[in-house]
Amino acid sequence: MDFDTVAGELYGGDLAEFVSARNAAAKAAKAEGDAELAARIRDLRKPTTAAAIVNRLAREDPGELRELAELGDELRDAHTRLAGDDLRALTRRRGDLVRRIRHGLPSMSDSVAREVEATLEAVAADPGTAALALAGRLTSVAHQDTDQWFTLAASAPPSTGKRPAKLVEKAEPAKPKKAEKAEKDRRREEAERAERERARAERERLRKEAAELAKERAVAERDLVRTERAAEQATARVEDLRERLAEAEERAERATAEHEKAREAFDKADSAAAKAQEAADAAR
Repeated sequence: MDFDTVAGELYGGDLAEFVSARNAAAKAAKAEGDAELAARIRDLRKPTTAAAIVNRLAREDPGELRELAELGDELRDAHTRLAGDDLRALTRRRGDLVRRIRHGLPSMSDSVAREVEATLEAVAADPGTAALALAGRLTSVAHQDTDQWFTLAASAPPSTGKRPAKLVEKAEPAKPKKAEKAEKDRRREEAERAERERARAERERLRKEAAELAKERAVAERDLVRTERAAEQATARVEDLRERLAEAEERAERATAEHEKAREAFDKADSAAAKAQEAADAAR
């Protein structure tokens, strides 16, 4: 028995049987004398429903999940280069891919669907989350501030008071005396300003939406942790009672066997006493 094999079987198995299977594996490791392995297995967290769905996707059809992780690498590279056009295009691809993956999954409740989408977004946002997802080892939605750099894709890079390098390179040398050139510059600046305003409004909307979803997820996760602990305690209690019942049944069997032996000995002694008494009465 080794840790990776056990973890793979647990996270690839039936979610409803995760706790009992984990406890059984930990108990088996302890019985084999490997207390450290038993402790590591016992510490494995039961995945949420959404995480289990993504884990199953990683095992059954990992292609789109891998594409999402690679898209996250491209987004990070574009962000580092402050490539606004690339960021916008990649963000649209990310949204399309997340929706395509989501629509290809089995039917689920709205709350689980939102958490699945949040998990997929986290796969693109964080390399660590992506690695866990591709390995099929996710336990819950990652605590990841995806707005930190994803929302930059909806707008041009932050203004520095100068036009972006690409625009400067493409522009002709300034000719302030030509009214036509000045008018083009003015219109371009107005368009850029309007684009920044639209991006800022969209960023604010997404942040508010993310904050609301984060609150809902936090409440749901607290409830999940509470019920999971209660279920684990109940399972442990049931296992303890089963062990005690087995011990009691074993003691009862031993007591019954001893009672039968005592009954046989009593019957023999009683029979012998009766015969002795008959012999004594006949000798009178």
